[in-house]
Amino acid sequence: MKIGVVLPTFREDPTAAFAMAAEAAELGIDGVFAYDHLYPMGSPERPALAPFPLLARIAVAHPQLCLGTLVARIGLVATDVLAAQFEALEALSPGRTICAAGTGDRLSAQENLAWGVPVGSADARRHELEALARDLGRRGREVWIGGGAPKTLAMAEAVGATVNLWGATVEQVAEQAARTTVSWAGVAPEGGSGGFGRLFEGLRGAGATWAVLGGPVDLEQIVAVSRA
Repeated sequence: MKIGVVLPTFREDPTAAFAMAAEAAELGIDGVFAYDHLYPMGSPERPALAPFPLLARIAVAHPQLCLGTLVARIGLVATDVLAAQFEALEALSPGRTICAAGTGDRLSAQENLAWGVPVGSADARRHELEALARDLGRRGREVWIGGGAPKTLAMAEAVGATVNLWGATVEQVAEQAARTTVSWAGVAPEGGSGGFGRLFEGLRGAGATWAVLGGPVDLEQIVAVSRA
């Protein structure tokens, strides 16, 4: 199981994100990820960095890292533009780009509305996500689909994409892993090294291919536990 971390992108500038990526690369963490939000959900007064320019800079600086969105949201830009953004990142990091995308939900829809970006129906967004996943899959890209809704899970399985489950239990990961490749993402657990140890052991046993940790994290602690 590979280990990834979510970069701090709800900031005015990328300094902290670049520093965290450099530390992750030095310590041997497998990948770094960036949210795709116009602002932190529920806090429209706060800033958010765009994921693709940030990841592009890191791709060039740290060729040992995998890079991905968590997750790029259908509807913020045209689907063909989103595909081109993934392709541009892949050109900078051949074989290291994780094209993770999702439909968004009623909570993230508020961001669209705040900026005057239309929000299509759930079925329309799912249709666009399927088209994107099939297009990227034909190009040989690693595709993750943020899962949750049963229809989205079924679509991810149909196109052969990895299902990314946010905050899922070990049991939910194991259930999904019986049907398709699955990655896990969520907030770093409490309990120090013991919390990480239990999480990693459970996810490995359940069949997760990645564990991606968000929130304040101690990278040295993550690495020490993951290698134990």
